[in-house]
Amino acid sequence: MIKKSTEMKDNLIENMRGGDGTVMRKDILDSGDMAKHSRLFSLFTLKKGCSIGEHEHKNETEYYYIVSGKGKVKEKDGFREALPGDVVITGDGESHSIANECDEDLVFVAVIILD
Repeated sequence: MIKKSTEMKDNLIENMRGGDGTVMRKDILDSGDMAKHSRLFSLFTLKKGCSIGEHEHKNETEYYYIVSGKGKVKEKDGFREALPGDVVITGDGESHSIANECDEDLVFVAVIILD
């Protein structure tokens, strides 16, 4: 099966999870395309000043693969910078947030796998 990019849904989400600004989300797969142990496979774009607010992951693990830009990620031990090629992994009841404080768009793929 090949899913064409023209079949993928684009969404604009205001103040996602209590974050700032508008987040652009392209759903690479929707729930009908995913295996039963998955719940998200999307491409996110955050412009300067935009963020996804802090949120928790219970009984699931979320992976952010940074494609381009720089992300300021908040985890339990403070803030860290995520760069292209990095993977942010959040699970086991932990929480995180991500923000773009740079001029370049922050683009990343997010995948959530159910534990």
